[in-house]
Amino acid sequence: MKKLFKKKSEILSSRVVVRPHVSWQSRLLAIIVVCLLLLLLSWGMYEVGRSSAGEMSAVPHNKLGGSYNMATCLQKKRAALCTQLAELTRQFQMIQAANDNLAKQTKLLSKENNRLKEELDFFEHVMAGNTKINSGISIHHFNLKKDINPDVYRYTVSLVQGGQRPKDFNGSLKFFVNLRQNDQTKTVLLANKNTKQNFNVNFKFYHRIEESFKVPPGSVVESMKVQVFEQNDAQAKLTQTVELSL
Repeated sequence: MKKLFKKKSEILSSRVVVRPHVSWQSRLLAIIVVCLLLLLLSWGMYEVGRSSAGEMSAVPHNKLGGSYNMATCLQKKRAALCTQLAELTRQFQMIQAANDNLAKQTKLLSKENNRLKEELDFFEHVMAGNTKINSGISIHHFNLKKDINPDVYRYTVSLVQGGQRPKDFNGSLKFFVNLRQNDQTKTVLLANKNTKQNFNVNFKFYHRIEESFKVPPGSVVESMKVQVFEQNDAQAKLTQTVELSL
């Protein structure tokens, strides 16, 4: 009985775990190895991150969505705006030149149209018998009016020649402008485009002159006189004065 009780007590005793004995030097060495591994891992991750940052910095700014050089951006925009401005200026100059040419052509066409209308009106009256043409040279129409430009005046004169089989009329015209300047009345002899005072004419039946002249600022034109000279004659064959048309 005593032996049985003794066996039971041995069976019911606590379990004993047997572990190998590790010295503190071995533990310290393991800790050092783990720390070295962690340092190596950290250093490797740092190198990988730095190399990635270097590659990113090598990429041009225009390939990065959010980073750019402000000075470079402004310079490029200024250059683009300057190019656009130069193109618009060139187009404006072309349009302005075209408008100027169109205005000149319109003015010439208007002048030619007035001349043709006056000639047509004259010949219609002649054919209808409403206008009697005397034998020899005569002034059919003489007009003076102010131009739309400041200090500019326009005048027109029409000469006709009648009679049986008239010869060509060779002669010249002289124009005198009566104007008032600084409360003084003056008479100025006009000159043609060649700075000559005689306007040469050569025609058989009909001749028309339409020209303009400019007076000094502040001058007021009151009337105009025309004289018709036959070739080699010092005495005027015809003289007519016209007032300024309003």
